[in-house]
This record gives sequence, structure tokens and C-alpha cells, in this order.
Amino acid sequence: MDIKYIDIHCHPNLGVLKGEQESVIARMKEKGIGGIVVGVDAASSAEAVALAERHEHLWATIGLHPNDTPAKSFEYIIYDTLVRHPKVVAIGECGIDYYRIDGNVEAKTAEGGSPDTAEAAFREKKKQWEIFEMQAAFALAHGKPMMIHCRPSKGSMDAYLDMLAWLEPRIAKGEKHRGNMHFFVGDLEVAQRFWAIGFTTSYTGILTFTHDYDEVVKAAPIDMLMVETDAPWAAPMPYRGQTNYPSYVPLVVSAISRIRNEPEEQVRAAVLNNAQRVFNISV
Repeated sequence: MDIKYIDIHCHPNLGVLKGEQESVIARMKEKGIGGIVVGVDAASSAEAVALAERHEHLWATIGLHPNDTPAKSFEYIIYDTLVRHPKVVAIGECGIDYYRIDGNVEAKTAEGGSPDTAEAAFREKKKQWEIFEMQAAFALAHGKPMMIHCRPSKGSMDAYLDMLAWLEPRIAKGEKHRGNMHFFVGDLEVAQRFWAIGFTTSYTGILTFTHDYDEVVKAAPIDMLMVETDAPWAAPMPYRGQTNYPSYVPLVVSAISRIRNEPEEQVRAAVLNNAQRVFNISV
């Protein structure tokens, strides 16, 4: 198969795409689009691996999403079995998510919530960090990059700054943490710090309808950029508000080409090469 694009972060194993999974995957193949199917818990990680095993143009990540940590734990025995499959290319999506936690605290406080609300938020953040650290250690032990979900609270860079404060000193000491910052919405200063420690940043179809990230995309070294859809969420124009599909990833490449004023074919080839390098994929 001639792969021209790799959607480095999609979820045909979740949501509405799961109901039309085979047609979604077939459409990707028709269009020359490979994909990394991302797990968010043990069940979806196992399905990601199964899909990757059945389809030559798919690969898998395995991990526990931070928003699932209040109800779930990192089931080491299950993941330790899954990681041995040759098409598992990363650990994640793992990380921290302050957006929902702080949003819930804000809403409950406005409704007259008690100080217990803030205490519960503190405990949830603490658990997110504990489980992220488990997965970071697991990634190191197996020589895999991480697919990091890192979402700051509204109007802030807090989660990114906390993640950098965790990663930078460890990498400086020689720990070989590596990977990609999925669905990156950070500012240029934050982005430059991630690039400096070897972490790429990936962008979605939101580039097709907002200019909020143009400065960062323009300034990025081309070898530190990747493209994703996060399908079925965050559909690009002209499909905004509808179901998103991995087959829309060329629209993200087109947006980066426009923003950087670089030939689309040059951008396409570069981000394809970046995905192969970071996730050790051969196409």
C-alpha cells in the first residue's frame, strides 16, 4: 500500500466511528492514509491492537487517558501483554487534563459548592499524575514514545507548564523520555520548550477555522510538526460540527501549508517522515 499520510491520532475504536469502523478504515486505505489507533483504557487499547493486526495501514497506542483515571487504574498486566505486539508504537494517550477538573470546580462553586469540591479536584489531579508517572516509566521500560494528552485549564498554560516541569529535569539527567504532544494548543514559548527536549507537537482540523495557533505553526521547525484528526472529534472545515474522520487528515496538511506558505507536497512529505521517525513506522 502506498501511504501518503499518517493520521497519528484517531479513534475508530471509539464513539460513532466504532459503528462504521470497517468503512472508515477502508476509506483510509483507498485514500492512501495510514493511522495510529489510540487507546484510552484497557479495552480500547486491546481493540486498537486488534485493528492494527488486521490492517496493514494501521498501528496502535495503548494507555489510560487522564479523564478515565477517577474510575480506572493502570492495569499493568494487561498493558504489559499488549505492548509486546509489534504494531504498538507508543504509550498513551496518557497525561494530565486540568480543563474538566477546574471547569467542574468553577461550576460547582458558582452553584454554592463547598470547599470539599476543591479538595476533590486536588485528589483527582494527584491521581492523574500518579498514573501518568506509571505510564511514563512503562514507556521507558519498553523503549516506546508517549502520546501525551495535556489540556490546561481555561485561559491558562498550567498543565503544559507542569508537564514541562516534570519532563525537563528528568531529560536533563539522561532519562530518555520522548514522544508527541497531542492536539497541541500551547503558545510559542511553551512549544519551544517542548521542541527543545525533543517532543513534537501535533495539530488537528481546528487550524482550518481559527488563527489562534498560526504563530506557533509558522515558527515550528518542520521536523517537529505532525498531523492528526482526533476523529471522531474536532472536524475541520467544511465539516465543522459534524463527525470527523481520519480521511480528513489531508485538510490539516493543507492548513499547515497555507499557514507556513510552503508547498503542500513539501509539508506532506515532512510530516509523514516525522511520524515514521517518532513512532518507528516503516511505510
